[in-house]
Amino acid sequence: MSTLKIHTVESAPENSKPLLEKSQSAYGYVPNLHGALAESPQLLEAYQTLHGLFTNTSFDKEELTVVWQTINVEHECHYCVPAHTAIAHSMNVDEAIIEALRNKTELPTAKLQALHEATLTIVRNRGRISEDELSAFYAAGYAQQHVLEIILGLSQKVISNYTNHIAETPLDEGFKQFAWETETV
Repeated sequence: MSTLKIHTVESAPENSKPLLEKSQSAYGYVPNLHGALAESPQLLEAYQTLHGLFTNTSFDKEELTVVWQTINVEHECHYCVPAHTAIAHSMNVDEAIIEALRNKTELPTAKLQALHEATLTIVRNRGRISEDELSAFYAAGYAQQHVLEIILGLSQKVISNYTNHIAETPLDEGFKQFAWETETV
């Protein structure tokens, strides 16, 4: 059981209150992740800033989903996999993509599969990717900019995934229908 508090706008440190109000305005409620991050106004601000920056990269909605969910699943994040499943549905991402990411199966296009594989390599190898792996990524239609944008997405996901592990962040009501658990072997 975690000892991290999930803040509301009222209970949050003073410098986090406007950030949680921003979340409230954007989502209609304060997501539990944001409530957990609020104990550190700097971390909550960093997360919100990185989220805004990553969503404005050159990736389309499907590619954003591939990067986010590849990292969430690899990090075994009990909160972010359902949250990004709900987000993907709200963005009208193809169900086949959503399910392939959640279930660790082949993606429906070679280009998205290449993005998934490059993201996994970067995560698993702590930022190391071979020339051959980069060449395969570029041959699928991506460029150097995309490699750097994966790193931006990873920066956002490290904040949320690691916080959720420590906080044992409870799922928000809207995410419960997409609950996810890691496979037990």
